[in-house]
Amino acid sequence: MNYWLMKSEPGECSIDDLAAAPGQSLPWTGVRNYQARNFMRDQMRIGDGVLFYHSSCPSPEQIGIAGLARVASKPYPDASQFDPDGHYYDAKSKPEAPRWMLVDIAFVRKTKLLSRAALRADPALRNMLVLQPGSRLSITPVTAQEWDHLQAVLPEQG
Repeated sequence: MNYWLMKSEPGECSIDDLAAAPGQSLPWTGVRNYQARNFMRDQMRIGDGVLFYHSSCPSPEQIGIAGLARVASKPYPDASQFDPDGHYYDAKSKPEAPRWMLVDIAFVRKTKLLSRAALRADPALRNMLVLQPGSRLSITPVTAQEWDHLQAVLPEQG
């Protein structure tokens, strides 16, 4: 099993949106970075664990892990790349040769927010990719040790 941290802007898709979605599952649309795409296309497997991370929030205290999810599908083409009126349109991508893939993500549970500051303060997480200077990827791998540690420290929703 693999583990991932997947960033989403709460205004676009929050952990609450995932919990309220039909079947508590949503496609992870709009990824337009080749490395993040490759993680979904080549390495993610159904059942992999996901740390659902709120990013780009109005206040830094709102940034961090907001819940847990799991990979719920095999990779498939992201339909948003073909919508000429959409924000994620890619004129160079064709249905017969799509550039952008996605996976579905299923809700597991919401947690109290574990802020970026709290993550940084935890010595066991000092090497987490999301905390490294210059790390801007929307999807990053999480080690089994980091995942296990976070399962022990993630606060229950209150």
